[in-house]
Amino acid sequence: MCNRYQTRPSADEVRRVFPARDRTGNMAWQDDVYPDRLAPIIRHGEDGPEIAQARWGMPTPPQFLPASRRDSGVTNIRNVGSPHWRRWLGPEHRCLVPVVRFSEPGKDHKPVWFEPVDGEPIFFAGIETRGWTSIRKVKDGETTDDLFGFLTCPPNAEVGAIHPKAMPVILTAPGEWEAWLNAPWEIAKQMQRPLPDGALVKV
Repeated sequence: MCNRYQTRPSADEVRRVFPARDRTGNMAWQDDVYPDRLAPIIRHGEDGPEIAQARWGMPTPPQFLPASRRDSGVTNIRNVGSPHWRRWLGPEHRCLVPVVRFSEPGKDHKPVWFEPVDGEPIFFAGIETRGWTSIRKVKDGETTDDLFGFLTCPPNAEVGAIHPKAMPVILTAPGEWEAWLNAPWEIAKQMQRPLPDGALVKV
């Protein structure tokens, strides 16, 4: 599953693709994103879409938490029929995750990178929650964080040749971006599908 991707380098770069209010102060951030790290997302704000930083990894279903209750988070979400995830599928919890390229682990466990063949902007279809209290790292104790993850689906041909189980749900068109943020779930759920074969290139 995708546990590393590269994002756009600043809020200004994100806003050139999708107009949104910057809540980060246009601070510089790391292009490479790893699980449990802060990364930019576009989410619903009080006065429209906003760019904010959130921690990559949604809350783990309680039955899968270890005895220590440490929750390292769920980065990739496939089973949206689960009651654990259904609470976050409404428009108010949906977000766009800016991405330039993403990786899947190859046979030697080294990342294999993919990006759009046409070079056009893309987003992952994400979900988010705010003010979630949990133990992310034992040494830190309980912390309260804004969290996000993104949906996955069966892979297309390019990703399937490396990782046959799943790929991120990728949105490529402005109409899809708007629909993911705002449409009823009956419409938005149709976007949980792979990109057409040939839409990605291995880099």
